Amino acid sequence: MSIEERLRQAGIELPQAAAPAANYVPFVMENGLLHIAGQIPFQKDGSLLKGRLGENQSIEEGQAAARLCAINLMAQMKAALGSLDRVTRIVKLGVFVSSTPDFTDQPKVANGASDLMVEIFGDAGRHARSAVGVTVLPLGVPVEVDAIVAYASAF
Repeated sequence: MSIEERLRQAGIELPQAAAPAANYVPFVMENGLLHIAGQIPFQKDGSLLKGRLGENQSIEEGQAAARLCAINLMAQMKAALGSLDRVTRIVKLGVFVSSTPDFTDQPKVANGASDLMVEIFGDAGRHARSAVGVTVLPLGVPVEVDAIVAYASAF
């Protein structure tokens, strides 16, 4: 089954890949690795999820935000590679969680992104990961996720 078919089966429609909001590029392809800039939780209507874990966001809401970030990462993968079937491995996710000093469940929040990568890419979606708590993220979002992805040469 193709990755596009897995996305359809999961009820996921990839959005248009987000343009950079500052002086950077959305991705860099180098030596078979695709480095994707941090993605934030844009919803289908273009609005952003906002909040802070341990203050006004639950773990489940954080996981939903991380899942949206993962969907936006896949949109960038598709923009870079043309087809998600070129992805050979999700190498690493970096998950940044806006949280209060006493919130320590960043790994549970990060599972929102990690679980989706495994659901869509199977074993190739298993990855190394960092889950880090930070005081604040751009635009007041609760989660930001970046990625390193291995890819195959064009078909």
